[in-house]
Amino acid sequence: MDDDDRVFKALADPSRRFLLDLLFERDGRTLGDLESELEMTRFGVAKHLKVLEEAGLVVTRRSGREKLHFLNPVPIRLIHDRWIDKYTEHHVTTLVDLKHALEEET
Repeated sequence: MDDDDRVFKALADPSRRFLLDLLFERDGRTLGDLESELEMTRFGVAKHLKVLEEAGLVVTRRSGREKLHFLNPVPIRLIHDRWIDKYTEHHVTTLVDLKHALEEET
């Protein structure tokens, strides 16, 4: 499985997307912090976080006895650049050209 596949797999689950939203709101959360926001067991949240870590969407750092989780938006940006930008570039360029053409007529 390549990196893009891991990211798409991680983003396919609504609970994992919710975890990413929580980390976006406030980075550096513990497993307990994240667990308290979901109706899911600690083990379930840990499994979801593992999938997110394997996809590179979450990175962790130890602080004393705590393991803190941080959002890494880079893999999402890489997917955006590869899959979204290339399909929208032509349309945006066409709209800009149309705008300039219409402005020249007036």
